[in-house]
Amino acid sequence: MLHLFTGLELKTGIMLVIALIFVLIYEVINGFHDTANAVATVIYTRALSSNLAVAMSGVFNFLGVIMGKLSVAYAIVHLLPTDFLLNISSSNSLAMMFSILLAAIIWNLGTWYLGLPASSSHALIGSIIGIGITNALVGDSSVVQALNLPKFLEISLSLIISPLVGFLLAGVMVYGMRRYWSKTEKRSCIHLTPAEREEKDGELKPPLLTRIALIVSAAGVSFSHGANDGQKGIGLIMLALVGVAPAGIIVNLDASGYDISRTRDAVNHLHQYYTQHQNLIFGSDKLLIPPTAKKNLSPILPLTGTASIKILDQEYNSQIPVCQCDMSQALLSIKRASLLLDNLKSYEMLDVNQRSLVRHLLICLAENAEKVEQLPETSAADKKFLSNLRHSLLLCTVEYAPIWIIITVALALSLGTIVGWRRVATTIGEKIGKKGMTYAQGLSAQLTTAVSIGVASYTGMPVSTTQVLSSALTGTIMVDGGGVQIKTVKNILLAWVLTLPMVMILSSSLYWLTLKII
Repeated sequence: MLHLFTGLELKTGIMLVIALIFVLIYEVINGFHDTANAVATVIYTRALSSNLAVAMSGVFNFLGVIMGKLSVAYAIVHLLPTDFLLNISSSNSLAMMFSILLAAIIWNLGTWYLGLPASSSHALIGSIIGIGITNALVGDSSVVQALNLPKFLEISLSLIISPLVGFLLAGVMVYGMRRYWSKTEKRSCIHLTPAEREEKDGELKPPLLTRIALIVSAAGVSFSHGANDGQKGIGLIMLALVGVAPAGIIVNLDASGYDISRTRDAVNHLHQYYTQHQNLIFGSDKLLIPPTAKKNLSPILPLTGTASIKILDQEYNSQIPVCQCDMSQALLSIKRASLLLDNLKSYEMLDVNQRSLVRHLLICLAENAEKVEQLPETSAADKKFLSNLRHSLLLCTVEYAPIWIIITVALALSLGTIVGWRRVATTIGEKIGKKGMTYAQGLSAQLTTAVSIGVASYTGMPVSTTQVLSSALTGTIMVDGGGVQIKTVKNILLAWVLTLPMVMILSSSLYWLTLKII
């Protein structure tokens, strides 16, 4: 870890430490802000005491981060345009990090103080959008290209659909329980509130099987939350380190020989695909590739040694600007990447400039492959093939995180669960429905949330645990006919609607001010 700071100026090193602390503060706040989603149901159904519920949530949040996929972490990072990710300067990176995190922290603290179950993911994404737009304005570049629009639309769609899915699935689950499960008096008690069960049967706790199901589903929500939300902090830390201390972090120096060979094979397979589909690629109006670029479709020569690399260096650098991913030069980029990876056993064998070039080439090749994948003429089988190649190009080399970063974020998120959870939990447990939460409502909301967030984490989509669970609980209440508290629901919806524009404005202002200071 300490080798990352070697060669850094004192000022830059201090600011990097502060940026990392900001990430951890964000994760702590995220922990106690979103913990209420997992503990409110088990607490208000009396399945667990508050202390046990919070402790369990902390443990499973930790495990979720440790065992989660990094695809969620980099889905957030890739909201920013590729050119920005490839050309992060130290001052620019730090200004960006401070602004993204501070804006999200301020908004999350504000909504937590008001007891509103707003989305931490929504706040973070809004911060990144504001940064991208401001960066374009400051750099006199196109605002239209300020963001990775395909990734932005993909993430936005998941944020919109996931609460609707939660609302519908949880409602259907409660309806199914009431229609098909509650045919006996013993089973029908699942639709009682804790107060009603105490009055009817004199029991303080839920029925045994119901209680186990509530506890297991709450653990599932916490685990899914860690696997999804915890990864976002990891992505932000990696982005800051790449910009400030690139020598030891820009590619994965711990990548095994197998990992490198997998990346090399992906490069070669991409070359084969391009050569076999020349008419599709060069005939597409969307890619705007000039016919003269076909000269770069010659086979990859098995060149090795310093001399051949220097020869191709001259050809490469004379034709491809370092800050762009030009589709017309894709084959030349493949040749260069193939040479750098040829017979390579460890990335430590490359100097800092070559490591930077490997990262640049792989990100560009993945972006170009995505452009081809999105062509209407590309078959479904080829789309899947190109998607797998993109994954192999970046996995273990570019999209990775050292274990110390993962553990640090996991600890911050899990420790954050032990403080401050009560405000939002009170809103979820007492202020959404007009009467107490039934066992069926809590179980349906939790199961729906755990499965939805788990699927999103597996597919690499950053969704909001808060939005899914609040929507799911509202759906169960409406199906049961218990009635919702309109004022609370309106406040929650208002917070969701205002989060994106308000955080965009906040992060943009902070970014502009930070650039002036640094």
